[in-house]
Amino acid sequence: MRMLHEQILAKVAGERERIISRRGLMTGSAKVAAGGTLALALGGGALKVRSASAQTDEKDDFFEDDIAVLNYALTLEHLEYSFYRDGIGQFTFGNDPFGQSIDTNLAAIRDHEGAHVDVLTQVITDLGGEPVEEATYDFGYTDAASFLATAAALENTGVSAYDGAGASIENPDLLTAAGTIVAVEARHASYLNLVTGEIPFPAAFETALTPDEVLEIAGPFIVS
Repeated sequence: MRMLHEQILAKVAGERERIISRRGLMTGSAKVAAGGTLALALGGGALKVRSASAQTDEKDDFFEDDIAVLNYALTLEHLEYSFYRDGIGQFTFGNDPFGQSIDTNLAAIRDHEGAHVDVLTQVITDLGGEPVEEATYDFGYTDAASFLATAAALENTGVSAYDGAGASIENPDLLTAAGTIVAVEARHASYLNLVTGEIPFPAAFETALTPDEVLEIAGPFIVS
């Protein structure tokens, strides 16, 4: 629903006011590659247990129904797909620690994200909803290292976003479908953690993030 998308973009606009400069954003991305605070926030937290009432409040605030949850997921998938689609080819990444081509694997991740966009768009349409459209983004990367750092940040955030929103899905079939997507996102995150020097599996439990927490991380990338 457009209402959710507009709410997300409004929150994003507020987040951008807190960014002092584009240099500050790029510095934050560089810290991920170096094992800084953003990487810890995305990948290494403890399991967050929320009460039933807190989950209900979150659903009331953001998710009117399953279509709203799916559009939330689609907003994040648009973000990820456009990142890879527009960024791959600008740098040469060489091989990963296993001797495989990082460029080839990034292209595979891009194709996965594109498939997620297509499937979510179709499901939302089939359910009688209106899929949200792709926004305009500024990811702030300047070289291969900051590109990979941003990729890792996006993938780790995507996993935590799906985990946080899963409890709001009412249709069991949709919950199963979302699980098949988040599992692949987790594989992406593990691989990108590895190539950026982070632990591929940093904790026994994933950190589930609320929509507000996801927006605080992903919001600065969305321009309009």
